Amino acid sequence: MPTTNSSGLGAFDTLGDHQAVAALLECCHSAVWAQEIASSRPFTDLEALFDKADAVLAELPESEIDDALSGHPRIGERSESAASTREQSEVSSATEDVLAELRQKNAEYEETFGHVYLVCASGKSGTELLDILRGRLRNDPATERSVLRTELAAINRIRLARLIDSLAGGAA
Repeated sequence: MPTTNSSGLGAFDTLGDHQAVAALLECCHSAVWAQEIASSRPFTDLEALFDKADAVLAELPESEIDDALSGHPRIGERSESAASTREQSEVSSATEDVLAELRQKNAEYEETFGHVYLVCASGKSGTELLDILRGRLRNDPATERSVLRTELAAINRIRLARLIDSLAGGAA
């Protein structure tokens, strides 16, 4: 995870509301989540931001979780999202057999649970992500929704840290 300094957090805290919400939507595709985080500024430190992000995520209704999922591509598919591409970078070296099985298991997962398979893919190979997917296909729907919220929280933390670091460097 990127190292984060207080200048980036200070820059985040001083963004206009519209800018902050737009930046947060790049981290998590839930408008309710983004608006709640933006309206909770300023934050004393990065941990306070993470804690608020986790707390808001935990309280989101399922419809907002579905909105958040809409911002994530299938594991193993090319994406226009720089964050998703970076997070899934290890998958690009997977064999065609692994990629084919990922496509097949993604479809099975979506048929079973009604949404995209979401996993914090950072640093994980295609084989590791396939193994995780196979295991999660054995979950019941309630367990799987709980697991995906945990995975979404982990992804949000990585993306929030990257956002704050980018603001420390002057990039929006």
